[in-house]
Amino acid sequence: MAKSMTHGERLVAAISHKQPDMVPIDLCGTVDSSIVVEGYEKLKKHFGIEAENGLCHRMMRVVQVDERILRALDIDTRGIFPGAPIKGGEQELGPHRYRDAWGIERVHPEHSYYYDQISFPLSGEITISDISNYPWPDPDDPGIVQGLKERVRWIRENTDCAAILTLPAPFVHISQYLRGFEDWFCDFVLNPKILEALFDAVLEVTLQIARNALKEVGQEVDVVICADDLGTQDGLQISYDHFLKYVKPRLEKYFRQIHVLSPAKVLFHSCGSVARIIEDLIEIGVDVLNPVQVTAAGMNPVELKKKYRGRMAFWGGMDSQKVLPRGNVKEVRKMVEDLIEQMGEGGGFVLSSVHNIQPDVPLDNILAMFQHGREYVPSFAK
Repeated sequence: MAKSMTHGERLVAAISHKQPDMVPIDLCGTVDSSIVVEGYEKLKKHFGIEAENGLCHRMMRVVQVDERILRALDIDTRGIFPGAPIKGGEQELGPHRYRDAWGIERVHPEHSYYYDQISFPLSGEITISDISNYPWPDPDDPGIVQGLKERVRWIRENTDCAAILTLPAPFVHISQYLRGFEDWFCDFVLNPKILEALFDAVLEVTLQIARNALKEVGQEVDVVICADDLGTQDGLQISYDHFLKYVKPRLEKYFRQIHVLSPAKVLFHSCGSVARIIEDLIEIGVDVLNPVQVTAAGMNPVELKKKYRGRMAFWGGMDSQKVLPRGNVKEVRKMVEDLIEQMGEGGGFVLSSVHNIQPDVPLDNILAMFQHGREYVPSFAK
């Protein structure tokens, strides 16, 4: 397919529901569309890259992909990730064990690919006073925004790619990690006042972090992403009524702040089946949904495109549960073609893995996804 747009123009056109010259492709534009260390080593070896691995998310062990690889794969996106707090940041607790800025401890077991959570600081019987007196992170720590302007400047001066700013998870993820999943789910019925107090305490911190980051670079970026998983394989984690009462108003507050402080499109990441709330997400300010987990209930690409064309853009789609790890190159290419045909016409689609590329994905499948995504000419473009 002939190129007539820059990488950034292509991405922005697509998520603005305009037909780009070709479907844009993302790798490592976000912490949920990168690659785990072990898979990345295969990519580095293939391209003859020798460099240390810089992580963009420690717990998931996903990397900031080397610029030379991004160029070789003709990737349209470049990520901008917040820095670490100068005070009260991660604390090393021993080999492969740390405590993060929220007071949550994690350990990387031997022979595992990821960090496991081993402490839930606000689990059990707690009071609202326990929440208010918790040692919350300092959202104004200068280390968090340090380097953001320089990163954006580098992207603008050295590439023509779309700049994507990562903001913290609004409140769902963090409150689950603090409270513990069993208590968190029970609180919706047994302790809603505790639940709301915890949500609001977390949201106060993340809103301020987001505000500071947006004041630094919000006017210069193309996309702003945040993530809070709300889905499972079969539906929402919580009832729709609970979503409406406790989650939706707080997410709206977060998204509206982004729109006030930045002209960028809002990209929201939630794994699983979130078909039930897409209309709600549109209503409260989400422009683009990631990752389009195609194996989850109600997340059929054809139906999503038909129902939300021109109103919600979609980012992801390459099945990371079955096709990428266990399919062959032919099957990967077929899925690339199907997704572009089903979702690419008229814009509204960015191709990437449903989630971070895992260690068990064969190198040939990784290359096939990106290379065929760039080479394939869809029927609507002929």
